[in-house]
Amino acid sequence: SFTHRFWNLVNKEEREKEIMTKPKACKQCKAIYSGVKCPKCGSEEGRDSFKGKITVLNPEQSEIAKKLNIKEKGEYAIKV
Repeated sequence: SFTHRFWNLVNKEEREKEIMTKPKACKQCKAIYSGVKCPKCGSEEGRDSFKGKITVLNPEQSEIAKKLNIKEKGEYAIKV
């Protein structure tokens, strides 16, 4: 029926919006992002449950970035 198809479409759009706006952490490189795939490494293995968040401004001089093997500026999860 039209009503059933309408609500399925609305629910699909709401689910897609939630996927695009809810922050995720990449399981491969730990970058935090919104969307379907990681902008840093291209992986689609994002997790919406992660622990801790750091912002790396200067990865060459950051001891934490070196420990976590982070080579680019950005926001990263400490544990995915």
